[in-house]
Amino acid sequence: MTALGALPDRGFWRGRRVLVTGHTGFKGGWLATWLLDMGAEVVGYAQKPDTEPAYFELCDLAGRLRSVIGDVRDADDLLREVQAFGTECVFHLAAQPLVRRSYRDPVETFGTNVMGTVYVLEAARRTLGVRAVVVVTSDKCYEPGTSLQALREDDPMGGRDPYSASKGCAELVTAAYRRSYFDGRRDAPAVTTVRAGNVIGGGDWAEDRLVPDAVRAFQRAESLIVRNPEAVRPWQHVLEPVAGYLVLAERLHREGAAWAGAWNFGPDADDAVSVGTLADLLVRELGAAGWRRGTGASSVPEAQTLRLDAGKACRLLGWRPRLTLAEAVRLTAAWYRAALAGAPMYEMTCEQIRSYEATAPIASHRVAGVR
Repeated sequence: MTALGALPDRGFWRGRRVLVTGHTGFKGGWLATWLLDMGAEVVGYAQKPDTEPAYFELCDLAGRLRSVIGDVRDADDLLREVQAFGTECVFHLAAQPLVRRSYRDPVETFGTNVMGTVYVLEAARRTLGVRAVVVVTSDKCYEPGTSLQALREDDPMGGRDPYSASKGCAELVTAAYRRSYFDGRRDAPAVTTVRAGNVIGGGDWAEDRLVPDAVRAFQRAESLIVRNPEAVRPWQHVLEPVAGYLVLAERLHREGAAWAGAWNFGPDADDAVSVGTLADLLVRELGAAGWRRGTGASSVPEAQTLRLDAGKACRLLGWRPRLTLAEAVRLTAAWYRAALAGAPMYEMTCEQIRSYEATAPIASHRVAGVR
C-alpha cells in the first residue's frame, strides 16, 4: 500500500504524452499546469474559454502546450488528435459544468456531458498506445436521497436537474464502455471515473459560483449575495482532487484494470460546511464588504446537503487531503489578489502547486470512511 499522503510522481510524468480535454476551463487548466510543471508533453482539446477573464489566458497556457480549439462532440476531429499525438493518458474534463445553465440549455448539457464522453471513450478504444483514461464527473452524479450520510462510490447514479443527470449518465456510459470494450482485453486502456466535491481555487470566473461571485463583489466594493447560505457542500481546493486524479492515472498506466472503476476525492469531514460559513471565510480573506442573503427563492431547486466519502481513495491509493478549508481559502484569495494586481499567474500557480506538494497531510483529518 502507498504511504498516506501520496502525491504525483514527477519522474513518471516527465516526457509522458497526455491529452487533457477541457484544458481551457478552471480545473482542466490547473491539471494542465501541474502536468507541464512536471515535464509532461500536453495537448489540450477544448472550446475557447467562455469567461472573461479566464485562467487559460491569465496563465498563457496557449503558449505552453499544444492547444486545440475543438468540440468533444466532433468525433472525427477528436479521434484525429488523440491518434496523431501518440496519447498515453487521457484526462476528460470537457463539460458544461453549471447546474443553473443546464436548466437554460439542457440539449447542450446532455450533448456535451454524455455524448462528449462517448466520443472520448471511442477515441481511446480506437487508439493503440492509450494506457489510462480518467473521466471526471461530479459529486452531483449520485441519486439524491434523504440520508445525511456521505456518498460512496457504489451508491446509485441519478440527478434531478439536467447537469446532475448528465453526469450520472456519463458514469453509466463509462462503466458500459469499460465492461464492453476494455475489461479483459489485452493492451486495452484502464478506464476510471472520478468524483470530487465543490472545488475552489484561483482562476475560476464562472457565473453563479460562490468564489467568483465573491471576487466580483470585492472588485466592486459591494456585498456578496448568497442564494442558499444554509446549504452544506464538500468544499476543497482544486489541487486536492487533481492530485488524486494524477496518482490514480499513474496506477492505471502501470498496473492496469485493477485500479479501474469509480473513485471519490472529497474533503475532510469537517470541511463539508454551509455556504454561509464559506462566505464568511471569503469575506475575511478578500476584505470584501460582507455578504447578504439574496432576496426571493432560488430559481432552481438545489440539494440542501451533499457529503462525499473518500475512504476508498485514502485506504487504497494513499491519497489524503492536505489542506484545511481555511488554508484552501487563503490560497484561493492569494491567487486572485495576485491576478488582480497583474502578477505573472503561471509562475504563481506553479508556486502554489509546489507549496502544496511540500505540505504534509494533516493527521487530524477525519475523511469520511477512514478511521
